[in-house]
Amino acid sequence: MRAILTGASSGIGHALARELSRRGYELALLARRGDLLDQLTKELPAKSIAIACDVTDLAAVREAVRRAEEFLSGPFDLAIANAGVGIPTHAANFDIEDAERTMRINFFGMLYLFDAVIPSMIAQHSGRFVGVASLAGLRGLPASAIYSASKSAMQTFLESSRIDLAPSGVKITIVNPGFVATPLTEKNKFRMPFLMQSDHAARVIANGIERGKRVVEFPRPLSWLMRFARHVPDALYDRALGRWGKRKWDPGKVRR
Repeated sequence: MRAILTGASSGIGHALARELSRRGYELALLARRGDLLDQLTKELPAKSIAIACDVTDLAAVREAVRRAEEFLSGPFDLAIANAGVGIPTHAANFDIEDAERTMRINFFGMLYLFDAVIPSMIAQHSGRFVGVASLAGLRGLPASAIYSASKSAMQTFLESSRIDLAPSGVKITIVNPGFVATPLTEKNKFRMPFLMQSDHAARVIANGIERGKRVVEFPRPLSWLMRFARHVPDALYDRALGRWGKRKWDPGKVRR
């Protein structure tokens, strides 16, 4: 089995690379920090290749997929778009550059991998494409407008694609993690409920993929809470979370 994984140099991606390799996958690992990928591939039990690649560069992603297919002697059975970034952004302190960067990495980075691997999967009438989104994409969260939006965009695209690609034999899995202990979350200054370690998260994701699940969400209590929040009336939702949003507002950073 051959798999390609973006954002593999740290966090969930790093742990997932180890988990998939233990399960016998030959891997192509993509991230900007090639030195970290090189070190990781030396430690993996299965055949693997490290390719330094910026997922916001479509040509680079296409070339990385071509190189990886050549190295692993065939197209991929599994592709996981995991690369992501989270920049806390209160709407009153909106920064368009941060917003564009977030969308380029989280959403378009996924689309570029999709563009590069889906034709081969369709041609072989098999394969699975996985997008690592977030529970934060299920409903807009205070001080996370662009992050929530990027993850929601991922979810909607993958949901539509799952239906479109069903006749071709290509499967889609949406992964919605809650809080996972990674470099992305370590900067959070608040207590993160149901915080999960990255190796545990990797096992949950790998198990979900092997079971052919359409959606993998964890931890379960936080998933239930976010699913419930989708049905809370807007006025009540705004009132319940308004205090949290106010705490994140810095009047000194408002653009004039």
